Amino acid sequence: MRATKDSGISWLGEYPSDWELKKIKYCLQERVEKNNPVRTTEILSLTAKQGVIPYDQKEGGGNKPKEDVSAYRLAYPGDIVMNSMNILSGSVGLSQYFGCVSPVYYMLRPWKAIEDVRYYNYIFQTTMFQRSLFGLGNGILIKESGNGKLNTIRMRIPMDKFGGLFIPVAPIDEQKRIADFLDAKCAEIDALTADIQTQIDTLEQYKRSVITETVTKGLNPNAEMKDSGVQWIGNMPAHWDAIRGKYILRYMQKPVREDDGVITCFRDGEVTLRSNRREDGFTMSDKEIGYQGIDVGDLVVHGMDGFAGSIGISDSRGKASPVLNVLETDQNKRYIMYYLRCMAYSDVFLALATGIRVRSCDLRWNKLAELSYPVPPLNEQNAIVKHIDSVLSKADAVIADKKAQLATLDEYKKSLIFEYVTGKKEVI
Repeated sequence: MRATKDSGISWLGEYPSDWELKKIKYCLQERVEKNNPVRTTEILSLTAKQGVIPYDQKEGGGNKPKEDVSAYRLAYPGDIVMNSMNILSGSVGLSQYFGCVSPVYYMLRPWKAIEDVRYYNYIFQTTMFQRSLFGLGNGILIKESGNGKLNTIRMRIPMDKFGGLFIPVAPIDEQKRIADFLDAKCAEIDALTADIQTQIDTLEQYKRSVITETVTKGLNPNAEMKDSGVQWIGNMPAHWDAIRGKYILRYMQKPVREDDGVITCFRDGEVTLRSNRREDGFTMSDKEIGYQGIDVGDLVVHGMDGFAGSIGISDSRGKASPVLNVLETDQNKRYIMYYLRCMAYSDVFLALATGIRVRSCDLRWNKLAELSYPVPPLNEQNAIVKHIDSVLSKADAVIADKKAQLATLDEYKKSLIFEYVTGKKEVI
């Protein structure tokens, strides 16, 4: 049994007697190297999920920021890169790249080249360490969700405060053993995670294909077909009509009530009170110019993010920005909703866009009104919606289970890292 002693630090507890407790500033030095004159135009990004990556590989896409990169700092392979604003939510990682980063990032490396930078990076990956940073930051905005996760933390931690924190320091040979062990174990966990995520992505694609197929072809594979005259629909059942939106949809502008909360249409298609999801990260309008009322059951199309699937049926009464199109129809609203989502998934909206920003398009009522919609008889619309709802419900149940598996793996990975970098367990 390994001899331990009390650290006197709440997040750390007991640690091996042959280890040291040292302030971070005596273990790691900060690299403050400006990209001026410009040595690289490769902008790096840091996320809790992806670590340090080139900006154009960031999930969700996006172009490189159009900024003067001479104001950026340089990061080298082997640097621990830390976002001083978001370390509480896990924005810290080990760089494999040479590039430049925003001035809000800190770059750290060991004072002694023989020490293993991976070991220190793993310490900073632990949730226990990250949570210990509460109270160190300037400009705090912290929201904790019901599952214990933190949302949109904007909290700049000064380097002098960060450097004054104590961390456990293993002997150099043990640092390498721990880092090698965790590299191998984390790679196994990451491979499992990637496989499960691929399964989730496949199910999400299946959901989209079911929507697209049924809202344009119907449920009867033997139905007589005809050319719809609409490029993105192709052939559709012969007894269906292709009708412009202005003949089947009505654009609504409802009054706002005094006690209305703010409604948002999210990219996953949920239309709900903002307070039901999260309120941090949104900009609130003081004057609320042009705000409109929304009722439960209203069909809503986001004028800026509809291209990405922000199309749904409201589950709440409230008010919303005029960027949301509120629509009424005598057709089955969910059928119309699914058709519009089908267009989003097929990038039809992007193809039609005049484009005012990257990966966006302006979906005002005048555009929605001129689009052609395949319109089956109402009873067939109802059957199509029932089928889609059923398929999506079953797929979502499987997806929820797989997301729970991802959460379990993530928790296991973090606990494994914590146990070894604090000496609770020993690499034999």
